[in-house]
Amino acid sequence: MNYLLTLILALSLWHSKAPDVYRAKFETTAGSFVIEVHHDWSPHAADRFYELIRDKYYDDSRFFRAVPGHWVQFGIAGDPKVAQKWRHKTFPDDTLIQHNTAGFIGFSNTAPGTRSTQVYINLADNTRNDKEAAFAPFGKVVEGWDVVQKIYGGYGEGSGGGMRAGHQDKMFEGGNAYLDREFPKLDKLIRATIEK
Repeated sequence: MNYLLTLILALSLWHSKAPDVYRAKFETTAGSFVIEVHHDWSPHAADRFYELIRDKYYDDSRFFRAVPGHWVQFGIAGDPKVAQKWRHKTFPDDTLIQHNTAGFIGFSNTAPGTRSTQVYINLADNTRNDKEAAFAPFGKVVEGWDVVQKIYGGYGEGSGGGMRAGHQDKMFEGGNAYLDREFPKLDKLIRATIEK
């Protein structure tokens, strides 16, 4: 009986609300950077990002869409089974509080109500995306901005664009094996952790 009670308690804590402010460290092949997340900027997004990091979803994945002067995108798990499990687990949109300017991070989407796991970091002023509430930033790069800016962008949209056009199926089906074969220069996201 104690085991069942412990399991129930652990599960309830696992899916609890993220802290009001937390920092997430990302170790990559380009170096390390830290994102500070503010729950009040985008509560649903802050909770989902916290859950994904604690679940190690982003570990051993790729920065599959990097467009210099625009954005860097990641968030498809390297293991296809894990990526497929989360692909359609959407969560509600948030009200826009912060703007899509350099250093701010938000969840990618194809339409309102479709955010799930993919995120983008703005490399420049992308406030044109502010008109869509689904692009509500939830955090900002506070350390390692130089690292984010040097993530390999030589493939541009070719290695991972097309979320809205449905061109990401090969990434979901083949994971890291597909990306490493077809786009070997992509930087790797080694691990993401919540800083204590």
